[in-house]
Amino acid sequence: MELRLLAWTVAFGLAQVFIAAGFATQQRGLSWNLSNRDVGQHPLTGAAARAVRANANFLETFPFFAAAVLGVVLGAKTSAHTVLGAELYLGARIAYLPIYIIGIPYLRTLVYGVSIWGLLQLLEALF
Repeated sequence: MELRLLAWTVAFGLAQVFIAAGFATQQRGLSWNLSNRDVGQHPLTGAAARAVRANANFLETFPFFAAAVLGVVLGAKTSAHTVLGAELYLGARIAYLPIYIIGIPYLRTLVYGVSIWGLLQLLEALF
């Protein structure tokens, strides 16, 4: 089950890349998206900037999540506890994206904390 949740997290990560790119393209235009981007562009603002930052935030924690899932599975340490950890991580990351794009600051931090808690549940199984 943990590997399936890892696969869903990868799929979500790819979707998040496209969502962030869509917001950026909306502000900067299709010609920017199709270009080599050699020329500097104005900074993104609003929802587009938040979508890009949410994606960067995901990329900061995802390698740790993937490593923990693989460690749990390869080490035969899977349990209901590790499944719950993986579910919490994925569910919180999915919730985090629209919360961040909309711009709800305190809830965003709380949801981020839930994702870290899920990751720590996986890590705990490895100790």
